[in-house]
Amino acid sequence: MRTALAIVPEEFVHTGYTVADHVCTVTLNRPERRNALNWRAYDELESAFLAIERDPDIRCVILTGADPAFCSGDDVGEIMAGGEGIARRDTPVSGNPPNAASMAALECSRPLIAAINGAAVGWGMELALYADFRIASEKAKFAELFVKRGLVSDVGGFYRLPALVGPEKAAELLFTGDVIDAHEAARIGLVGSVVPHDGLMGAARALAARIAANPPLAVRALKNGLRRTTYGSPREIGSWAIDTIRQLARTEDHKEGVASFLEKRAPVFKGR
Repeated sequence: MRTALAIVPEEFVHTGYTVADHVCTVTLNRPERRNALNWRAYDELESAFLAIERDPDIRCVILTGADPAFCSGDDVGEIMAGGEGIARRDTPVSGNPPNAASMAALECSRPLIAAINGAAVGWGMELALYADFRIASEKAKFAELFVKRGLVSDVGGFYRLPALVGPEKAAELLFTGDVIDAHEAARIGLVGSVVPHDGLMGAARALAARIAANPPLAVRALKNGLRRTTYGSPREIGSWAIDTIRQLARTEDHKEGVASFLEKRAPVFKGR
């Protein structure tokens, strides 16, 4: 097994990156924050997917989180609270576009397996949606929580979710922000399978090995064909989503959504 040291050196603080048997495993690694993403974690995630594109040895990718969560979305205290909060998404740490991590994951040319070991909520659910396969632990939970913070989904909720669960169920998840468990996610088609927690990575690696055993150029062409025929281009949706997020991030309702979360109380939204 090798690490990414030859490609993306010690800069990785919040993201694990290993390659073995043509399979790259990317692990979100802020377990003390339930793998919530701060600005640096977003940059590292983008860097990981760009590194994958540069590495001809990689034929399949597994994305997971360090227990107890897959990804709990944005780090509310660091990204959304204080100053302009998430409204400054036009100037993340790297200076790259705010949805650069989204585009890097969505445009990954290798098959991507999300091994969802716990909560995948907010932008964590977006990450799960970007994958070609979703395998869920029995401990997994899902929620498009953006509406609870007075915001809209990123590309995944608009671009992937309706194709997986249908427009009506997608609308329900987006408009309510309800949390669903792994078995409900499987019932509606959000995940492909649910496995015991201890067997999650084994199941993901077994699928990755089956894919990696096939000719890599043909597999990449198949993924490209599926992306073209099933989803189309995400960039226009992504640009609209980020512009809308910036606008909503300056509203009183967004600030109330953040404050009520941090203060552990029910929010009071006023439509302004």
